[in-house]
Amino acid sequence: MDARRMGGEGPSGRRSATPGRGLIVAAVLGVAGLLVPNGASAQMAVAIVVHPATEVDNLSFDELRSIFRGDRQFWDDGRRVTVLVRAPVAEERQMILDRIYEMDEDEFREYWIGKMFRAEVAAGPKLVYSADMARELVTVIPGAITFVPVSEVSSGTKVVRINGLLPSDEGYPLR
Repeated sequence: MDARRMGGEGPSGRRSATPGRGLIVAAVLGVAGLLVPNGASAQMAVAIVVHPATEVDNLSFDELRSIFRGDRQFWDDGRRVTVLVRAPVAEERQMILDRIYEMDEDEFREYWIGKMFRAEVAAGPKLVYSADMARELVTVIPGAITFVPVSEVSSGTKVVRINGLLPSDEGYPLR
């Protein structure tokens, strides 16, 4: 690789300032507290959303944990719960692992392998790769439940209250 492609000299033969800009911006953002370690945003709130026909408007945090951990597999109307979980790179997934599952990635994987091996569940959570995919699938899979950043909630999305609170309410547990 030549020096220009590595960020050395520009076409005019002078040293380019471009490569350093990214480092400077990252340093400024880090000092300003805008970059948070471990991918967790200090102000992010995650909304729990369900299929529009699911007859639930409020869940206690313990009920939510039971659903996401596969301990409760059916809604009150008898429909099977389908849990949709974001891929490991998603910032909101880390919050859900921390707050609902109380596990890290390895423990999460082992947990679901164990539940399936012991035949406690028919299948583990379905993996989705984007908030758009989660929003779309939750509207077409009866009984589906997922989580998305509040900023990704669109009109027509059925957001479930947790302990009687919406994501915009003070004391909401997934913030």
